[in-house]
Amino acid sequence: MKLKRLRNYLDRRVATKGRVNQIAFMSILSAVLFTLVLLGMMPERIDVRVGDIAKEEIRATKEIVDEVTTEKYRLEAMESVEPRYRIDASIQIRVKNDIRRFFETLSNAQKELPENRESAIKMISEQDYVGLEPSELQVLLDSRPELLLTLESSIYEIVNQIMNIGATQEDIDYSKGNVESTFAGIGELDDSLKRIGPKIVNEKIVPNKFLDIETTNKEKEKAAEEVDPVVIKEGEIIVNRNEIVDQQSYELLKESGLLKEARKINYGLILGAIMITAAIEVVFGLYIYYFEKKVYEDRKLMVVIFIVAILVLLVSKSLSAVSGYLMPVATSSILLAILINARVSLLVNVLIGVLLGITESLDTSVMTMVFIGGMIGSFSSINTQQRSNIMTIGVAVALFNLISIAGFGIAGETEIKLLLTRMAYGTANGLLSAVLAIGSMPIWENIFGVLTPIKLLELMNPNQPLLKRLLTEAPGTYYHSILVGNLSENAAEAVGASSLLVRAGSYYHDIGKLKRPYFFKENQIGMENPHDKISANMSAVIITNHAKDGLEVAEDQPLPKEIKDIMLEHHGTTLVSFFYHKAMNEEGVNPNTVIESKFRYGGPRPQSKESAIVMLADSVEAAVRSIKEPSKEKISRMICNIVKGKMEDGQLDESGLTLKDISNIEKSFADTLLGIYHERIEYPSLDIAEIKEAK
Repeated sequence: MKLKRLRNYLDRRVATKGRVNQIAFMSILSAVLFTLVLLGMMPERIDVRVGDIAKEEIRATKEIVDEVTTEKYRLEAMESVEPRYRIDASIQIRVKNDIRRFFETLSNAQKELPENRESAIKMISEQDYVGLEPSELQVLLDSRPELLLTLESSIYEIVNQIMNIGATQEDIDYSKGNVESTFAGIGELDDSLKRIGPKIVNEKIVPNKFLDIETTNKEKEKAAEEVDPVVIKEGEIIVNRNEIVDQQSYELLKESGLLKEARKINYGLILGAIMITAAIEVVFGLYIYYFEKKVYEDRKLMVVIFIVAILVLLVSKSLSAVSGYLMPVATSSILLAILINARVSLLVNVLIGVLLGITESLDTSVMTMVFIGGMIGSFSSINTQQRSNIMTIGVAVALFNLISIAGFGIAGETEIKLLLTRMAYGTANGLLSAVLAIGSMPIWENIFGVLTPIKLLELMNPNQPLLKRLLTEAPGTYYHSILVGNLSENAAEAVGASSLLVRAGSYYHDIGKLKRPYFFKENQIGMENPHDKISANMSAVIITNHAKDGLEVAEDQPLPKEIKDIMLEHHGTTLVSFFYHKAMNEEGVNPNTVIESKFRYGGPRPQSKESAIVMLADSVEAAVRSIKEPSKEKISRMICNIVKGKMEDGQLDESGLTLKDISNIEKSFADTLLGIYHERIEYPSLDIAEIKEAK
């Protein structure tokens, strides 16, 4: 009873009309999916400090810039820039002008004041541009003009050599040390002039090449800008195992968001998780909406899909800590292929694989195994009709897991020991997927009321309590139900309806007759008809109530909703014409007072192809059974009349059957019934004594 109350609660919560509840429930599931994605993408926090020894290898969880190393390279680039200088040409001109004026003054002194040397020396000293001593000036005044001209030319040449290309203070200091040796090599000059020449040069040469700070700084900035940032790629090692965590490594760990103390909200991570979750749900929703309309409209199935996917994700993520090859993703493929269909299971398998690939950073070999194993699980589960077959499906998944793992191992020259370990995990993966599918199947069938081929086959087992009761308490109804099942199954296959559902529905459609089995003609063998002793109105009530009575009889049995719908709808709102006409012809009854609606079933009319097929098969089987000496023409005519009557009465209007479907159903009924009521061959007598007498 608790299970039944839980199923009723879920039915109310996720019913098609309960849009608010549905949206709320799906929102909760979406939030759970988002949380799984977010937690999967969120890096594991590490508790380390500067100076600690790393217990394990630590890798970057995202692409980050190594600012410390980048800054180091930028400084090196700046230091490698040669200083930029500027040359002040006016300084060299001024030096040369001073030297020229000095020799001009010296020349004039020699010409104008040849007798008064003291006055000449005084005049030169007052306008001295080169800073010579009086004795040195005296030597110059006593020198021949041609020697002075040679000295002047030599001084110009040396100054030009030093200052033409620019000279810093260091260059000047270095040049002063070489000037004397340069003059010593000039043969035209006497020794006294060779001593005075260097003094004049060293006195006058000054730096004319200066550091250009502004240009140099610009060049350094340019060099620094040209240095590309040092990027730590996702998955690249930040700290090796047993390595000391230095300040630089600590900053990188902090930037990666790996430190426990880094409490800042990662809005990018949250936004990315939202986008991934939304993309997966949109892809899934669009596919279901356009290609699986029935699944989209069945809110309970949508909930089942989400719960299966989330549970498989949780189990897979927990087992991925052992090995990615152990994740039983194929569980969802097997379950959904049986619960819904293979197309939906394939889609969910792909989406789960993508999610695990993102959150667990799976490599290519694991992803390939997940996709191939899931596909094999989906294909192998099509039309699975026994629970024991699921283990065979698990073996098939394990086999293809082995092939996939071995292929990657051989191609990548994986170490034998590691390859064998992976293959062992892959084998366990397939078997575990089957075990989880078998173990959880009753949950989806009973709690969520999902109808599977396996469940239908179990319901059709003759040892089911209700069917055993029907066989013993209402044998005529039992055999009628078996025949209706045969008719319905063939007709369902002809129109693309669920053949298993109509057969199971046929077996249970008249289960309500167990309340009063002998009030129904097929169970009245060798006994009086109790309807002869009661009024037509009472008979109509008993007959029409057997559809509703079925629900009471099966109250304690876990019959699926689809079966119960067939039980209620297999007569629709048809008229019990026999008792209606009997009531109108009863003595003392005014025909005008007979209310037709009291002689009709309570309905509803068939709401599915399966219910409509059972309705037609039920009526056709009973009608054809009443034909004396059945023939092909009689059977075909009877089928046509029954179907035509149901159509004219509007019983098939809400079933979804098309005229083509109805035509195919009629043909299927005729073929099946002709196989049952074929003409019997009259065999000759097999009495041996009679045969001998004839001889």
